[in-house]
Amino acid sequence: MNKNLLILSSSTGGGHNMRANALKHWWQNIGGNAIVSQPLETTSSLYKFGSNFYNFIQRYYPAIHLFYFHFLEIASFHRNKRTIIGAGPWLKEIKDFNPKLVLSVHAHLNHGYLDLLRDELGDFFKFVIYCGELADGNGFSRHWVNPRADYFLGPFDETCKAAKIRNMPISKTLTVGPLLRKAFYRKSGEDFKNTIFNKFKISSDIPIFLLGTGANGVNRHIDVLNSLKNHYEKFQVIALCGSNLKIFTKIQEMKKNLKFNVIPLKTIGDKEMALFLREAKFLFARPGAGTTTEALICGTPMIFDVSRGIMPQEFNNLNFWKLYSSEILCLKEPKNIFKFLGKPIPKIKINTSSSPKVLLDHLELICS
Repeated sequence: MNKNLLILSSSTGGGHNMRANALKHWWQNIGGNAIVSQPLETTSSLYKFGSNFYNFIQRYYPAIHLFYFHFLEIASFHRNKRTIIGAGPWLKEIKDFNPKLVLSVHAHLNHGYLDLLRDELGDFFKFVIYCGELADGNGFSRHWVNPRADYFLGPFDETCKAAKIRNMPISKTLTVGPLLRKAFYRKSGEDFKNTIFNKFKISSDIPIFLLGTGANGVNRHIDVLNSLKNHYEKFQVIALCGSNLKIFTKIQEMKKNLKFNVIPLKTIGDKEMALFLREAKFLFARPGAGTTTEALICGTPMIFDVSRGIMPQEFNNLNFWKLYSSEILCLKEPKNIFKFLGKPIPKIKINTSSSPKVLLDHLELICS
């Protein structure tokens, strides 16, 4: 049986590639072949510029996405197969791989690219959309929905409801649960926890404040650390810096003059990330879909960083949080985070199985 899976993704933000690579891992685990392809970044310098511009805005001026998002909604650069640039060599590579199943995790890959693939491959494959948005909102792109796709899958009922409102057929729409990396589906053992805490000199007896960062190194760690000078309780801070070497180096210097312990970390694996989320008193991060979903699964209280404005897509995730939490804490000025620390910080706990079983079973059924 052909179990070749082509996963279409993009480097706009970090959540798309996180889900794409997680699915690749899970699919290979059950004996299938999978590749992740990023046509927006590899087929055209114009599309690559658009992706990089998206990330630039996210890093420095998130509020500008209120305009850029709606510009892309109207412009519809990738809805018509005839106007897509540079797809020839890409299609040849895909034909050589011969996918039985194509799954898109990005809104702008669900229309023109589907038509190009059907022209090239015929009807010998199925096309599935997996949307990582948590709920409806102003940032739920109309490009997510294509009734001509074979299926629309979402992590939560709210995601699928948003798709149905936008005319995705009910018969093609299915809630399959979150798509995350392996470590988020089961707790790590005490031995692993002790090993990691010893490695990074983290105390098990002192509350942990976790500062998150996006795939593009988007964070306000310096403002937060300066603010915490005013907090009188005993605590320690894990500052995730990801690819932002500048912030990592600055915190290394800064920690020498702080009374509390700060552990700046570069890019870490899923086991470490899941452990820190489960152990943290709270996570301070932007309300991106990937980060928010990981916190939901781990039951981590969140304070949302909405400084420099909120991206339309982030509104969707805040809407989900509002549905299931008694309160939502958003901070426009990270320097004021100390004001939130004397009050309960809300969390949501979503129960899941030990793997994305519903999703994988459905994809296997399609292949068979």
